[in-house]
Amino acid sequence: MKRAVYAGSFDPLTNGHVDIIQRGLSIADELVVVVAVNSAKDAGFFSADERVALIRQAVGEDKRIKVQKLDGLLTDFCLSEGISLMLRGLRAVADFEKELQMANMNRQLTAKVETVFLMTDAPHFYVSSSLVREIAQLGGPIGRFVPACVASALAERLA
Repeated sequence: MKRAVYAGSFDPLTNGHVDIIQRGLSIADELVVVVAVNSAKDAGFFSADERVALIRQAVGEDKRIKVQKLDGLLTDFCLSEGISLMLRGLRAVADFEKELQMANMNRQLTAKVETVFLMTDAPHFYVSSSLVREIAQLGGPIGRFVPACVASALAERLA
């Protein structure tokens, strides 16, 4: 069974993230979505547990998708879980340099995990979590950028 990991902060989860999750299942039999937690950083808009719950709600009951949080090196997680494939989403050229640097560093940490880049589908390539948060905080419409459960959670948080 081919297992892959897709990690990010997902604060909040966008439809672009969901696109990568769904398309990742065409590459792997099981996809582990990891909410990256950096205990050295400030807390996010949603807590890690809230982000895990929102992702689970957005992807439904698909048994091929596992969702969990991680505070540590993703390469160590992959090695301990027997995962050899790391998925990364690219929206635009601006993402590529940072993602290439991260992929090369991960390769130096272990050659047992390969990074695969997926381009975010056209309707979502310009959407970022930070833009969604800003639009929501300013009272703008976000429904077409995020799953319905995320839009509701954002509205509730900002009320």
